[in-house]
This record gives sequence, structure tokens and C-alpha cells, in this order.
Amino acid sequence: MAREESTSGGWCEALYDAQAPALLLYGRALGLDAAEAEDVLHDLFRALLELKAPPAEPTHYAIRSYRNRALNRRRGFFRRCLRERHSVDWFEPEPDLSAAERGAMDALARLPDDQRETLVLKFWHGLTFDQIGQVQGVSPNTAAGRYRYGVAAIRRWVGTLPAALESVFPHPQP
Repeated sequence: MAREESTSGGWCEALYDAQAPALLLYGRALGLDAAEAEDVLHDLFRALLELKAPPAEPTHYAIRSYRNRALNRRRGFFRRCLRERHSVDWFEPEPDLSAAERGAMDALARLPDDQRETLVLKFWHGLTFDQIGQVQGVSPNTAAGRYRYGVAAIRRWVGTLPAALESVFPHPQP
């Protein structure tokens, strides 16, 4: 049965169920608007379904492939203009968010692209700095530095965080 599932695309469906929301957020962090992020996601999974066999590390493969597709898509002039027009709402806030949570989201949106990307990969994808470095094509130390600078900037802009956000943006270790 396991062999049948791997050839029928069951692995791909499970990967989609597990990773789609986080990949959409990653697309937004990379500068895509909501529609573009969804387009890239669907293009990625269409391509994954065409593979003859699942990749050795499907989650890492999907994240890296999503990043490459998203960055390629961003290069288009017309899409870039549309993205800039909609950049203020790349996070769709929920109506019941506290002022502190809204402040943290605004601070995340203000970060440089590489720091925002690192934070999304760390918190929402649960990647290690080594894995983030592989995805971004940098050293693990550079990824860790982007994380530290990003968290420090958010703390500086937001000030004291509520307890619910302390677990998301912990104090960086020296």
C-alpha cells in the first residue's frame, strides 16, 4: 500500500495538506501578493505531481522549489508594480487581533526581505539555521544573524510583547 501511495500522488497530497498554508505565507514574505502566492503554490504542486518519484526530502524540496518559483515570478515588471500596490496588505489581519499582535505583524512587514524570509522559515516552517542557509544559499551563521537582527528589530519597534507573542519572538541568545 505504501508503494501504491507514493506512485499515486498520495505523498504529494499529504505534503500539500501539511505545507500549503506555510508556503503561502512564505510567498507573501518573499513579496508576492495573495493571488501570486497561490499561483506559485499551484504551479509547484502541479510540477510535483508530474515527478516519477517523490524527492528524497519532499518538504525541503518543496520549500526550495517554491522559493525559486516565487523569485522568478517576482522578476516580472507588471507583477512587481501590482505587488507594490498591494504590499501594504500582505498579511491579511484577523479582526480579533490585539494591538500588540497587529504591531508585531506590522513590524514583520517592515523588515528587510532577507530577515523577514528567515523569520518565516524559522517560525512557520520550523527550519534550522542550517536548513534556512541551504534554502537561501547562505551560511548557517548568516541565517542566524538575519534571525537575530530581525527579532531585535521587531522587539525595538514593538516594545514589550504579550505572552502569546513571546513564544513566537523569543529573546535571541547571545
